[in-house]
Amino acid sequence: MDFPDFELERVQSIWENQVDYNLTESGLHPFTLRELLDDIQLDQLLSLRLGYTQTNGTVALRQAISSRYAGAGIDNVLVTSGSAEANFIASIQTLKPGDELVYMVPNYMQIWGIAQGLGARVVPLRLHQDLDWQIDPDELESAESFKTKVISVCNPNNPTGSVLNDDTRDRLVAVAQAADAWLFVDEVYRGAELAGDETRSLWGRYEKTVVTGGLSKAYGLPGLRLGWLVGPEEFIAGAWAMKDYTTIAPGALSDQVATFVLESGLQTQIFERNRTILRDNLSYLEDWITQQNGRLKLTLPKAGGMAFMQFDMDINSSELATRLRQEESTLVVPGDCFGMDGFLRLGFGSEKGYLSAGLDRIATFLSRLKD
Repeated sequence: MDFPDFELERVQSIWENQVDYNLTESGLHPFTLRELLDDIQLDQLLSLRLGYTQTNGTVALRQAISSRYAGAGIDNVLVTSGSAEANFIASIQTLKPGDELVYMVPNYMQIWGIAQGLGARVVPLRLHQDLDWQIDPDELESAESFKTKVISVCNPNNPTGSVLNDDTRDRLVAVAQAADAWLFVDEVYRGAELAGDETRSLWGRYEKTVVTGGLSKAYGLPGLRLGWLVGPEEFIAGAWAMKDYTTIAPGALSDQVATFVLESGLQTQIFERNRTILRDNLSYLEDWITQQNGRLKLTLPKAGGMAFMQFDMDINSSELATRLRQEESTLVVPGDCFGMDGFLRLGFGSEKGYLSAGLDRIATFLSRLKD
């Protein structure tokens, strides 16, 4: 197997801790444990023995996760080390050389790279900016073939922040059923909708649907590295067996904190806090974009802490991002990382002062670049 470089993660891992302003994150300003938990819960953590926990996730945590998916039970859930492990296990379990993966783009390109490493053929299913980052229905109907094994989408979407409309969701399910293909849905941004109405999960619409989620994005808890797979019981049993070859078990502290978050009213409080940050920061970002003299264009995101901005300058996106990092010590993600030159992904889920200072650096750079 020959896995291609995961360009987005390489860019972030190499540079995110070496710049003054890291605006590559797509989630929310993270919580501390003291901000998140009460004294009783903190005391429980201090008394927790740090042994191996149940390898597929404790019963209490899997019950809490399954409650977010109508009709799911604990045997439909596998707890993973972040949603990245969930994506990896699901891909390894289903794709083999010669299979075809229909993959939404732009997207978080992890499964795209895994499929190539496994010898599968990847067929892009494009979102269109002129359709408010939706899929063209005709392209959806023509995407699948007799070799299509998996159709994979991200909803809400990374990097555009779009949410699939009802008609597209219905067509997506119909196409997967017609092809007898697995439908993989990355739902890690579910809960970070700016309007406040949570995106309906595609779980339960079709018997071969598998969804991934986690606490890194909408919850603002990426340091827990806590994710999950939800799918048919037989699929989850196979995924659990595969997990024996990867991380074996979730971290005991992460499992317990996640249970606190999902069992109590904390989830509602977290979403309200995070949506307030997103709305306020996006309004600030909109005003900032209008001051850039038409050099940047943004179709407003509906969910998540990221803005996928088109730029009107004669420069490659990777070169632009590299020069911005070198000259202004500010990091953004080039559109090249999503197969779309001419765009930049900028995270706006950080604290307001941090975002404002980073945007000032970008404005200074853009003015100099124009001159």
